[in-house]
Amino acid sequence: MEPSKESCETGDSEETQTLSDIKYPLLSFEKQIFIDAFEKDALVIMAKGMNYNNIISNLLWIYKDPGNLVLVINSSDHEEKYFMEKFNLSSLPTLGADREKAYLEGGVHFVSTRILVVDLLKNRVPISHITGIIVLRAHTVLESCQEAFALRLYRQNNKTGFVKAFSNSPISFTFGYFQVEKVMRALFVTELFLWPRFHGTTIQCLKSRQAQVTELHVPLTTNVSYIQTCLLDIINYTVKQLKTTNRTLDMQEITTENCITKKFHKILQSQLDSVWHQLSTRTKEYIQDLKVLRSMTVNLLHDDSVSFYSLVSKYRTPEYAQINSGWILLDSAEQLFRLARGRVFNQKQEFDPEPCPKWKCLSDLLSQEIPDEIKKEGGDINNSKILVLCQDSRTCLQLNNYLTMGANKYLFYTAFRRDITINAVSSKYNKLKKTVTAENVKKDKDKKQDKSENKDGDSKGDEGDLDDTMRSNYVLTLTQATQTDKKKVAKDESMFEPISLMDNLDITQLEIEKPVICIQTFKENGCNFSLEKSLEALRPDYIILYHSDIAAVRQIELFECRKKPEEKITKVYFMMYNKTVEEQAYLTALKREKLAFESLIQTKSVMVVPSYQDGKTDEYFNLNVEHDDNAVDTRKAGGQNQQKEKPLVIVDMREFRSDLPALLHKKGINIEPVTIAIGDYILTPDICVERKSISDLIGSLNSGRLYTQCTQMCRNYSRPILLIEFDQNKPFNLQGHFVAATDTSGADIQQKLQLLTIHFPRLKLVWSPSPYATAELFYELKQGRKNPNVEEALALSGDNTADDMFYERYNILVHDFVQKLPGVNSKNLPRIMDRGVSLDHLISLSQVLYFAGGTTSYD
Repeated sequence: MEPSKESCETGDSEETQTLSDIKYPLLSFEKQIFIDAFEKDALVIMAKGMNYNNIISNLLWIYKDPGNLVLVINSSDHEEKYFMEKFNLSSLPTLGADREKAYLEGGVHFVSTRILVVDLLKNRVPISHITGIIVLRAHTVLESCQEAFALRLYRQNNKTGFVKAFSNSPISFTFGYFQVEKVMRALFVTELFLWPRFHGTTIQCLKSRQAQVTELHVPLTTNVSYIQTCLLDIINYTVKQLKTTNRTLDMQEITTENCITKKFHKILQSQLDSVWHQLSTRTKEYIQDLKVLRSMTVNLLHDDSVSFYSLVSKYRTPEYAQINSGWILLDSAEQLFRLARGRVFNQKQEFDPEPCPKWKCLSDLLSQEIPDEIKKEGGDINNSKILVLCQDSRTCLQLNNYLTMGANKYLFYTAFRRDITINAVSSKYNKLKKTVTAENVKKDKDKKQDKSENKDGDSKGDEGDLDDTMRSNYVLTLTQATQTDKKKVAKDESMFEPISLMDNLDITQLEIEKPVICIQTFKENGCNFSLEKSLEALRPDYIILYHSDIAAVRQIELFECRKKPEEKITKVYFMMYNKTVEEQAYLTALKREKLAFESLIQTKSVMVVPSYQDGKTDEYFNLNVEHDDNAVDTRKAGGQNQQKEKPLVIVDMREFRSDLPALLHKKGINIEPVTIAIGDYILTPDICVERKSISDLIGSLNSGRLYTQCTQMCRNYSRPILLIEFDQNKPFNLQGHFVAATDTSGADIQQKLQLLTIHFPRLKLVWSPSPYATAELFYELKQGRKNPNVEEALALSGDNTADDMFYERYNILVHDFVQKLPGVNSKNLPRIMDRGVSLDHLISLSQVLYFAGGTTSYD
């Protein structure tokens, strides 16, 4: 049935009213995303680089009225800071009572999920009055995580409030089976909106105004090209050996193409984590070597020739030869070492390093092509702004030093910094020998290292971190001599001079009439919004992409589209090494994202999700089913006349960093969050559980903390349990990489656990393969048993014992001593302690007989 004309007009008027409330300008495709997200509870997945900050900003602007209560969860530190500064929001108080008042005052609140879960369980949040919850980075939400726990608590008691989730990582939804459906169930949303870069509306919008792009394909030098071939040959050999050695494992994703991508470590983790303990030593060596080779491949194109030679030299040592898989014995490896040295020393063994191929291209752009183009257009070069974007802080520093020092001086300086032995230099470095000496470099190096230690508390130790105190951006300008006499460029003298660092790239701080050149990373300190903020603040006329990055390209596209018609079109220079792993990695990233969106589109076409009008959402989202089943079991266990009582577990506040409380609540068990001194979970008045992950178990055994915790549990509870819980994504095995990172071997751990069971006979050790198995175990232990008393659990501390336990009637030291005597067990221990007046009296008894049945007789 087609909608009536009146209903269509009503819908259009509502959309018009919604768009009239927009405060922050949106592009046409962003308006459509905003309308979709505003009207429905949905998961919005956008392409990488198509940031959702303007959409979120308009949503927060609409709901910021005190009459609403909107909570934003799962935001990164950068996102939280960005939005809180934009809307002048204050952080939530640390005290629970003060947070309760803040919730009642309404408005928008950014809250950590752990605090929100505790506040929801403590009824500090007026759940029925929550207008809605906005979830950022939705690809990180899983069924067992705290975000899903908070949303479950919210949705159980509030069926009318909204849930809106956003993500710009489509690839994350392709790992595992039915991942997007699992995330939608955890988010309690019924709609999925996909916005890839190839969406028709997005293409039409971004085509309306495009930047002028010039691709610069920089050819590699002969040595670099050969080195790249050698590295790819070694990687290909290592991959083949890895697959040959492990024919039974699924290694479809481990290919030479994927080895050079940024996500390679995640691919390795997803493929091999679950079987890591079964892999041979040789296989682990192959995997480690692949990581090393990938790092060398990236550094080949990003680092200068001297730094790369210093890196390669580390792997040509007898120590490394003993721990690697054998790739350094290959002919390609020998050629690699020879060519790396050939880039630094000429045939006469003189120091004569070759500069990076992109350096010449960059300096030509900054000192010749761009100034000439500005003059042709009749513009003023002194008012021009140029933005140079690169991958990381090391490259930022490298370009800053190259432009301010010149290629020869920088490479000569770097050689001393890397402690490279130089016996002779070529003629063009004779002048520099007098100005750059080993002693001066060493003093400068020590001074900067001390400064770094004072700033960071410790030295990072990496060879790249000694270059300077790394920054994410540098601001330069052309020297006066370069502007008037371009012959200086050919003489390898400094073409640029630095400008003092500006706060947040505020150009108004500059009071000079010179061209501004800003060098910065794609993500300043990992912030996805940093490039967008820099573009808005700097408003550059020219952008140079020194490295390739999908997100940066798309953010530049969005920036150009948002410009006013009268503004000048930005010119973008895209620098890329031709026919290299850099180009292949960029194309592979585009391909992986395109395949991810195609998979999501296919999944959406066959997805069956009920709407709220159908009345079946509670069953679909599993909101009530498990709770009802649990209540029935409780009545059966307690008898027909017993009043229905929901099971309760007392959980220590520190345990809300784990997934277990969320899974227990999903099983229908009520959670009481309190700070308790003994144990982590109190299941019944008798059962206390101390939960340990593998890393925590090893640390507790080595420090002796576990012995103290078990002593307190045994003195206060009749059924103490030590739960050893494994990660569900890791192998259910004590050996392997859990123990390899410590000085404790697997045998030592087993011996200490055996001693623990001897010292505490009543202590039960429970091994759990995952939090899911632990939740099932707790559910079974709760059947037919009383709930624990919160007041009694809070009254216990590490120094006090329970009133109803027999330990309080005896001297604790004597009790522990007698407990360790041969033949004494939990059954006859109380009788022995009752019979003896003191330890001397107990020893003076004429005869103590122990029978297998546990009875004791005295003469």
